[in-house]
Amino acid sequence: MKELLRNLVTLQTLEFGTARDKNAKATMADLRAKIPPPMLEHYDRLVARGKKGIAAVQNQVCTGCHMRLPIGVIMTLRHEQDIQLCDSCGRYLYLPETEAKAESPALAVEVKPVKKAPRRKAIRKLI
Repeated sequence: MKELLRNLVTLQTLEFGTARDKNAKATMADLRAKIPPPMLEHYDRLVARGKKGIAAVQNQVCTGCHMRLPIGVIMTLRHEQDIQLCDSCGRYLYLPETEAKAESPALAVEVKPVKKAPRRKAIRKLI
């Protein structure tokens, strides 16, 4: 899974990059041969519409459409179980290396309970 996504990211960088090498076309053809045809067809449909075919996930948000992703999608990407598509924009999703290795900040911080001041009893006057 990881290798497929890495190939897609490299392909997208070569296609959308401004610097063109002499070997760019040969490298792109080699990368396209390594990607399964159904994935490549979906990627090419997005590129034909003027969109990028793969987007990074940062802070549980798709960087392609800026929509928040369900936690199930994030966990699947984190465990590298399957390739995921964004429900909003249809792009392939991947976690950058720094995001994939970082732990969830909510789980890493230990929360200490705040002590409350003792209640004072109201003094009632009897008349």
